[in-house]
Amino acid sequence: MTARFLIAGEALTDIVVQSDGDRQEHPGGSPLNVAVALGRLGHDAHLLTRIGSDERGAAIRAHVEQSHVLLTGGAIVDAPTSTAEAVLDATGAATYTFDLVWDPDPSGLPERIDAVHTSSIAAVLAPGAATVAEVLRRHRATSLISYDPNARPTLMGDPARVRPIVEANIALSDIVKTSDEDVEWLYGTDDVEDVVASWRPLGPAVTVLTRGGEGAVGFTDAGRVQVAPERVEVVDTVGAGDTFSAGLLDALAHRTLLGPEHREQLRELPSDELAGVLRRAARLAAVTVSRAGANPPWAHELA
Repeated sequence: MTARFLIAGEALTDIVVQSDGDRQEHPGGSPLNVAVALGRLGHDAHLLTRIGSDERGAAIRAHVEQSHVLLTGGAIVDAPTSTAEAVLDATGAATYTFDLVWDPDPSGLPERIDAVHTSSIAAVLAPGAATVAEVLRRHRATSLISYDPNARPTLMGDPARVRPIVEANIALSDIVKTSDEDVEWLYGTDDVEDVVASWRPLGPAVTVLTRGGEGAVGFTDAGRVQVAPERVEVVDTVGAGDTFSAGLLDALAHRTLLGPEHREQLRELPSDELAGVLRRAARLAAVTVSRAGANPPWAHELA
């Protein structure tokens, strides 16, 4: 089933520095990666973001258009495009440094939306975080809400300050996906599953935790479900979590579980159904980690 998604969040230029010092630039940003993944899977993806009218902004426009993603009306501004420098270690894991202004214009949004997704910096960085929160509140009555906290310590600063903002976004959401590293940073604990399970009483029907080589864990009223990771040769991990988020939404779209009318059904999702959703997301993320950069799979690659 093809669905219409609104993705709210940063689009920027990733400057990827390999362990040998080689530097390359690619369009990036967690929400942009989710939008690209959904567009490549054949969905109708709209991206509420902020990019410049410069050369880097033009590269981002070309990238999203090639992946069938539409920018919303106020996305292009007369300012430099934001950047994120990702330094990769010998294992392919990334450490980020940002040069980012986040103040999106929410004009020109599509009228009918099956689901809204936001993630990472966009949902916590002022002044744009207030705009994102208002978009979530405005669409909650008519759309499923998806959120990935996706911690970026360099920009987010003190976890104690960020936690209330994250939990307010969780309370607006139907499905929340996070990683063990994000939870460890946000809460200062390695009891990460307990934290993610505890989010469900705040409002989400489904909470999901990714654990790298240990796979993923999901929680609904039916209980806890764990799935193993797809085994591939890892090139780097850039964009893997974003592809996983898109995979969750894609799987729910194919099960006709998007929209507020399906909230209770989603909350009571049987364990075998949740496992299928998680496996779909893991399969997509495995493709992304098997190649350089945030390069999610196209639908024809999964046939």
